[in-house]
Amino acid sequence: MAKIHGGQIIARALRREGVDTLFTLTGGHIVPILDGCVQEGIRIVDLRHEQAVAHAAEAYGRLTGKLGVAAVTAGPGVTDAMTGVANAYYSATPMLLLGGRHLDRQELMGGLQEMDHPQLFRSVTAWSGTAHKTERLADYVAAAARAAFSGRGGPTFLDVPMDVQFDLVEEDSIEWPDQYRAGRPQGVSGPVLAEAVGILAAADRPMIFAGAGLRGAAADLIRVAEALDAPTYLNSRARGSLPFGHRLLGSYARSAAFGGSDVVLALGVDWDFRTGYGRKISSEATVIQIDSDPTKIGWNRPAHVGVVADPAAVVGQLAAKAAEFQVSDERAWTLEILAKEAEKRGAAEVEASAGGSPVPPMRFAKEVGDFFGPDSIVAVDGGDVVSTAARWLQVSEQGHLLDPGPFGTLGTGPSYAIAAKLAFPDKLVGIVYGDGAFGFNAMEYDTMIRLGLPIVGVVGNDGVWNNIKTFHRMFYPERMVATDLGVRPYHAMVEGLGGHGEFVDNADDLVPALERSVASEKPALVNVHIAETMRMSSNYSQ
Repeated sequence: MAKIHGGQIIARALRREGVDTLFTLTGGHIVPILDGCVQEGIRIVDLRHEQAVAHAAEAYGRLTGKLGVAAVTAGPGVTDAMTGVANAYYSATPMLLLGGRHLDRQELMGGLQEMDHPQLFRSVTAWSGTAHKTERLADYVAAAARAAFSGRGGPTFLDVPMDVQFDLVEEDSIEWPDQYRAGRPQGVSGPVLAEAVGILAAADRPMIFAGAGLRGAAADLIRVAEALDAPTYLNSRARGSLPFGHRLLGSYARSAAFGGSDVVLALGVDWDFRTGYGRKISSEATVIQIDSDPTKIGWNRPAHVGVVADPAAVVGQLAAKAAEFQVSDERAWTLEILAKEAEKRGAAEVEASAGGSPVPPMRFAKEVGDFFGPDSIVAVDGGDVVSTAARWLQVSEQGHLLDPGPFGTLGTGPSYAIAAKLAFPDKLVGIVYGDGAFGFNAMEYDTMIRLGLPIVGVVGNDGVWNNIKTFHRMFYPERMVATDLGVRPYHAMVEGLGGHGEFVDNADDLVPALERSVASEKPALVNVHIAETMRMSSNYSQ
């Protein structure tokens, strides 16, 4: 009988799960896993830092809806990847990190990079464990995948001792798990649906705020929004659910909508720092909150109708009942909010029309947003400059704006973009960086060049940690420290690696530089000197 090693069992189990790509940074503790992937036809993508490896797996999962998978070596390989796993946890992204481990038969003997990895991950994973039996490796992969897609979803961690990977077992002796996770999203019961529909039908000033869990429900969300004639706001995971330019899609007047609405339909959103902990919502408003995670219902903000259910499934149910709350004409309330949107956007457009050198930040943001347009996939990586740019990005497909989410990890951009270009090779893929963020995983340009991925990065380079410097200046202006970077030639680094690089310090030169970057058909970086401007982030003001 034919025998099969543990690494191939893992790879075949992943293949059965639908995995077609594995991200890695090679190491001795995971060689059988990599060999198994080669045998099973799983594409291996090797990056330059384990944090970047985990970020790439997270993004691939977000973009494809499949299980994103990464494999890293033991000890520092695993600990380097932990930040990426934590980011996926707070973004509720299904993924699996496979970690190498010292030999099982040498447990507690002080082997190379011996450590108990799973205990590090238990606070930032949906499931974490160690596989001790080669013949049961497929069961462990199934357990990890099942946990990764439970509720909102989240990362899982499995470490596999080297000898468990190398050991051979009879192929015919392996039982391959099947139908081990739920395939049908759970909606709400009839009475609860009727209650929600009744509240929406009676609303005078409804609004919609949508976030995680709406994959595949864009058309239904549009139907519900248009039937209600309700201003609709989307956080990063839901961006693209309403196309850019849709009449009801808001960006600038969310606080006014929160404060004036009488009914808020909240779909997979967190009342965290990004939303003012729910305090911006009128105390008189009725909140209908739908979330697959029961711990999010009523968190920081009471829910009058709080239901644990799949938001996409519920939106589908509401769309089927839309005739019951359909309004016959445009709401005065909605026109009021849209007028505020237009007013604030007009003021931003005036600011964005300024020229000169260095480039005004708002001009930078608008030019970049217009350049990438609605059909691109854009990863945003940074603090202050990204929060400015995000309002101008025109992503019109669900999930095609890739940001790190509430954990706010810097250095995600290159990995997210690499995953996006591999998943959608015909799409224009961009990265919008702050100059601080660029420094975290800049060497992933080597990965892009090695893999031949023509990704266009653009850095808003003001030479400072602007978000932090602004905050620091408010409290300790006479003792400023660790906030200045200098305007560095990051483009020259990319050129030196074999990519295309340009430096821009005049607003009129930005778009031509971006156009030349695309035309180069190389990984490219446009390094834009922008003016240092004091702008306070709400992240630290609440």
